Amino acid sequence: MLVSTKAIVLSKLRYKDHDLIVKCYTEKFGIKSYLLKNTLKSKKGKFKPAYFQPLTLLEIQADHKDSRSLQYLKDIKLYYNHTTLHTNVIKSAIVMFLSEVLTSILKEEEENKPLYSFLENSLIWFDENETNTNFHLMFLIELSKYLGFYPDTTLQNAKFFNLEEGRFQHKQTNIYCISGDNKVFLKQLLGIKFDVNKILNISSNQKREFLDMILLYFKLHLEGFKTPKSLTVLNQVFN
Repeated sequence: MLVSTKAIVLSKLRYKDHDLIVKCYTEKFGIKSYLLKNTLKSKKGKFKPAYFQPLTLLEIQADHKDSRSLQYLKDIKLYYNHTTLHTNVIKSAIVMFLSEVLTSILKEEEENKPLYSFLENSLIWFDENETNTNFHLMFLIELSKYLGFYPDTTLQNAKFFNLEEGRFQHKQTNIYCISGDNKVFLKQLLGIKFDVNKILNISSNQKREFLDMILLYFKLHLEGFKTPKSLTVLNQVFN
């Protein structure tokens, strides 16, 4: 079946000598993986490797068949031309990290337009605006809304936030109850749009600890979620 859809590149993997396997999150079909033959062999081919940098926004035509795990691209073009995400050192480190997170957690092969719109709009905003070193923190918290475990904000003034239960509470009931700076930062970020640099006053060490907390939150709510390998690179950039 020949289909057309917008797609976000999540990852690429070299296959054999000259082929690529590219995993995308598509607007109409969720997760799909594509086999691109001889893409690394000829510079004259229409499927240039530059199209498949992490979190690139594409419009694609593809041949989809339910009977196979790898689909085939027929045509592609850029839906949006990123100007800073892959050239700015800080942004590219954040993009590498987020692409690894999304590759790990997005599994469904079905349409989810609200999630796709969130991803697309967030990436365009990040590309068009000045470097926001808190972007990935806000992105992950907002992402949890579309995955079904956004924090319950009913008791925001309570002393603790229970990572396991996903809610604020007055008493510490398990080892996953956090307080102090991490709870303050979480409360500040809830419901706030991406332009938060002026609001969130956070040091590099605090940012690293807060991100570790968010990743633990994801581990508690997503079976099989692992700490991204690119976290080390991200922390080095911020240091």
